[in-house]
Amino acid sequence: MFVGYARTSTLDQTAGLEAQLRLLKTEGCERIFEEQVSSVDVRAREKLEEALSYVREGDTLVVTKLDRLARSMAHLMEIRQRLDECGTHLRIIDLNLDTTTPTGKLMLNLLGSVAEFEREIMLERQREGIAKAKAAGKYKGRAPTARAKADEVHRLKALGHGATEIAAEVGIGRASVYRILGETASSSA
Repeated sequence: MFVGYARTSTLDQTAGLEAQLRLLKTEGCERIFEEQVSSVDVRAREKLEEALSYVREGDTLVVTKLDRLARSMAHLMEIRQRLDECGTHLRIIDLNLDTTTPTGKLMLNLLGSVAEFEREIMLERQREGIAKAKAAGKYKGRAPTARAKADEVHRLKALGHGATEIAAEVGIGRASVYRILGETASSSA
């Protein structure tokens, strides 16, 4: 049985998700797990976990691209090990890669290493660019959005609203509400 997995990083990438779903159906996937979540937070990838738990011996997990599946070489190897342990295979459509063959397994390792290398190089260049922009005085970082709403947080707290309600009303996290209220309490002490 072919089991598909499709993922996009954000909710506004619906066209990309729809394209993946069409391709997985064309490839004969009988069951498809889909989600729209970043690959960075592996704990949030519930549908990937469901897909890995669903596959059985002889099944093949099918993805359209390698980066839709794994966030790093270590993560890819963890997924492959889980698939190997239950006697299932991996197929990556755009690479025409299938781990039912020794060549497919070798290529998966090589491509995973190259993908991880490319990501590390990209992050290094990004850090260098930020450092250069900071040195030139052009990079200030992200604006502190929560602290800009401190007056509104205090107003709502004075009206008797709880932290969860304040966070929802103002559009910031609960931790930010506590931080703002805590800073005020410690500065007045």
